[in-house]
Formats: sequence, structure tokens, C-alpha cells
Amino acid sequence: MSNLARDAARAVADVVEGELLASVEIPATPERVFRALASKEVTQWWVRPGVFDTREWTGDVRAGGHWGASGLARGNPYALEGEFTTVDPPRKLVHTWIAVGEPGWPMTVTYHLEKIDVGTRIKLSDVAWGHDAHLGAQQRTGNRILLARLIVSGLLPRVF
Repeated sequence: MSNLARDAARAVADVVEGELLASVEIPATPERVFRALASKEVTQWWVRPGVFDTREWTGDVRAGGHWGASGLARGNPYALEGEFTTVDPPRKLVHTWIAVGEPGWPMTVTYHLEKIDVGTRIKLSDVAWGHDAHLGAQQRTGNRILLARLIVSGLLPRVF
């Protein structure tokens, strides 16, 4: 078993395949983590000070349901949207995402939640950011920070 204090969030990017993989262990139940990933609580942890601030989130959390998020990124407004493709609480959540109005293909994010002795291991994959190494590095850094943010967010005091 991993030591939660020692093993922070980890992330790697495969620029050839266009995939980001990240994982983190959180001292909360899979049910609690699933709620934090699939509710307005996203606005409490999907934040990176000075880079972006998610202020609004809406979602119809079911396969085929739409979701949207908006806020500020480097002082400018942004909006993202996507569709939930798999909703299997508390084990798996899959959704697409793309910037509203942007051309291109949406990315697909998969969260696998695994019950462990100390809580939940989240394994995240973010696929289809293409062969853009810079974007891959940004996604890897961003997702590692966001997963770590779940650890220190308001999620934990409400759980334990």
C-alpha cells in the first residue's frame, strides 16, 4: 500500500499516442470521490490559481447527458462542454470535453475509481489531445495539479 503523504499525484504523457495518464490516492470513499467528480463540487477543486478558475458547472450525469463548465483562464473567460459516455458510480466516469466553439475533436477523460485500504485510487486517462507535445505537457501538469487539489480541497473535511 502506498503512503498518501509520500506518493502525491503522478502523471505521464505519451505524445506518440496522444494520451495522458495520471493517478492519485485520496482518503475518501469511492462514492464520495465520484460525487466530487460529477457535481457542482468541481468548482471547489478544478482551480489552478493564476491560471484558471472554474466558477460554474452544470451536468446531466447519465450516459448521453451533457455537461458544461466556465470560468476564467489567465483573466479571460472560458467555457468547456462535453457529454458523459459512461456513468457507473462509484467505479467509472467517462466524458468528452472541448472548448465551446472550438473546431476539432473532443478529448475523452476516463476516471477509474478503485477502493483501497486508505480510501480511493483515481486513475485518469485523457485521450486525443493529439501529437502536440506542448499541449500534452500542459495537460499532464494541469491534471497532476488538479488531482493533487482533490486531496487538499474541502472534500476531505466533509468525509472524515
